[in-house]
Amino acid sequence: MTGIDTIDAPATPAVPRARQIFKSLQRQIPCMFQDSKALLTSLFNAAVLAADPSLGMKANLPARPKGRTVVVGAGKASAQMARALELLWDGPLTGVVVTRYGFACETKSIKILEAAHPVPDRAGLVAGRALLEVIKDLTPEDLVIALVSGGGSALLPAPPPSLSLSDELEVNRTLLASGAPIAAMNIVRKHVSSIKGGRLAASTKARVVTFVVSDIPGDDVALVATGPTIPDETTRHDALDVAAQYRLNLPARVLEHLRSPAADAPKPSDGVFSRNVHHIVASARISLKAASELAISAGFRAVILSDAIEGQSRDIASMHGSIAREVLTHGEPFERPVILFSGGETTVTLGPNPGLGGRNTEFALAAAIALRGLDVHLLAADTDGIDGSGINAGAFADGTTVGRIVGAGLDPTGLLGKNDSYNAFEAIGDLFVPGPTGTNVNDFRAFIIK
Repeated sequence: MTGIDTIDAPATPAVPRARQIFKSLQRQIPCMFQDSKALLTSLFNAAVLAADPSLGMKANLPARPKGRTVVVGAGKASAQMARALELLWDGPLTGVVVTRYGFACETKSIKILEAAHPVPDRAGLVAGRALLEVIKDLTPEDLVIALVSGGGSALLPAPPPSLSLSDELEVNRTLLASGAPIAAMNIVRKHVSSIKGGRLAASTKARVVTFVVSDIPGDDVALVATGPTIPDETTRHDALDVAAQYRLNLPARVLEHLRSPAADAPKPSDGVFSRNVHHIVASARISLKAASELAISAGFRAVILSDAIEGQSRDIASMHGSIAREVLTHGEPFERPVILFSGGETTVTLGPNPGLGGRNTEFALAAAIALRGLDVHLLAADTDGIDGSGINAGAFADGTTVGRIVGAGLDPTGLLGKNDSYNAFEAIGDLFVPGPTGTNVNDFRAFIIK
């Protein structure tokens, strides 16, 4: 479900972990009402804790196989998922997962590798080979548990024989700068890979059970991390259509590959997938529900606009700003006090010589410009704790943000035009820097309208 969801009274939290937050914050609610940054931070923390994958994994553990159990995985949450699985699993485990640099954690028997994100590197190439190696000789008596989360696509570069790592790097850079939505980008990625688009699962005779932390609007699991274990119906012709629609300047060798049958990915009807299953163990909807419960505990109405918003960051920010302005000035379509929530994944189309800042920081700057002078407070942040390639997850903004940026000697509109939102918020001390969270259900946005 992705439509507007209005919550008027406390209800059972979306996940049990959220209740722990409510109890610990009850005494602080009057203070939080006055301190908007504290409340916004608490709402973000509630969303992150609700995205703890261990809850969904515990509820969907498969039976132990007659043979071996091997774990593979990729994504920003894969290391934490591996650690949780070790605690939940009653039996021996081996395997390899890859996560982003700085996102690793201590595990007992599952090996954690690190690689680059959002632009792949050679460590990711080595990691992809390691995943294929540990499952290639398994039998139908064995079990593969795949731990998949957002970011896995960049962490698993695996060009087909006709292409090189440099070709895949160029594809990735072109996609990141294109402004294409994540679903479109992943259609291209899975057809220039030897591991994505279900190919990892197709390389083993073992049964594969996949646990997914979804960062994809609409929760299409075949698109999370470009579906290394889950195929879909898209084709190389769809990839070429995306290239044409977004005017992607792809290398000639890549286009030649996409025009050849070698680019075809296995289809869901392929018998190799007949015994495989998948489970979504965390998603944006679950996280937004938990945050809205906490908002209600703080005395607000809570409205989830959508958990699957896509589009240009600055355009989506303007839309949110218009809704907030209407609520503030006319009390419609929602009564105050209210907190508006939304999730999904926006995009940024980079201009020439772009500055610093990810999609959430750009969203916050565009929203601040739209809400200049109004008593609205907001946070836009990535639930993995990192917005793009910076150290921050996003930024706080309010009706005074533009004036304070100007007071620091900077031009907010000019910085937005240059995709330089990071420096705008760094100058006024409003970057949001929680550090890596161990999960990833994409963008989190909250607007407080008192």
